Amino acid sequence: MEFQFLGTGAGIPSKGRNVSSIALRFMTNRQGEVWLFDCGEATQHQILHTNLKLWQITKIFITHMHGDHIYGLPGVLGSRSFQGADDPLTVYGPKGIKDFITVTLETSRTYLKYPLEIVEFEDDFVELDNGYEIKIAQLEHVIPSYGFRITEPEQPGRLQVEKLKEAGIPPGPLYSDLKTGKSVTLEDGREIDGADFTSPRQPGRVVTICGDTRPSVKTVELAKDADLFIHEATFAEGMDERAIEYFHSTTNQAAELAKQAGAKRLILTHISSRYYDQADELLESAVNVFPDTELAHDFSVYQLNKRKNEE
Repeated sequence: MEFQFLGTGAGIPSKGRNVSSIALRFMTNRQGEVWLFDCGEATQHQILHTNLKLWQITKIFITHMHGDHIYGLPGVLGSRSFQGADDPLTVYGPKGIKDFITVTLETSRTYLKYPLEIVEFEDDFVELDNGYEIKIAQLEHVIPSYGFRITEPEQPGRLQVEKLKEAGIPPGPLYSDLKTGKSVTLEDGREIDGADFTSPRQPGRVVTICGDTRPSVKTVELAKDADLFIHEATFAEGMDERAIEYFHSTTNQAAELAKQAGAKRLILTHISSRYYDQADELLESAVNVFPDTELAHDFSVYQLNKRKNEE
């Protein structure tokens, strides 16, 4: 998995940070498709500065209906069609997203050449897609705002090569079948069960991406044991009361949530423009609470490697 931040600012765009959008690209499976999380104004312009292509986007998840998270959506949908994409696209969002898309496309007379499905969700919505589970939970914001927990399918165990060699099974194409747990027949007539030569299957990775929210128990539940946790940090340390009042979070509050959830890694985004030259201070305040924290910038790219199979 690869995460590319297209916009990391809060509220309004600035010279250093565009408004919210994150691209998740599947590198080794799902044919390299891309999922977008939020689509703030000028998201398609940001994409032009990356190696992402609009036709690769198959799903767009909207956390909430504030403009800095949705105003780029009509442009992305239209340009995807103008560039010749004909593969289906699904947009997931809170109540109102269907009206927003329908009205903007109809009034601008934008015709899409690809099938578009719009799914409106509520709290505790679950979507299953080719083994992936997307769980959606409502957080705490001025308007309904949601977080997403993406769990990939179980992964194959490690092929125990030494054990195969001891059994007199030389390396070759059969190893690929055995690694997936299949049974194969050797030239000498022996039936070999792949399950006997692989370590136990491993749980898939978990990624949690939250929309605008102040700290909540629901957030901790959504991010429990996540391999990667992406959370907003609109305010700096010391602004806790103001953050709570405005239904946002500070850097140290986000870090505390990651700690409580037992997450392995935290990335902060949705940074207010008032902190345009204070990135180091913002990061330090979070690292003091949760060491495995990073602070995203526009066009930052992060890799989430597969879990190492245990014996």
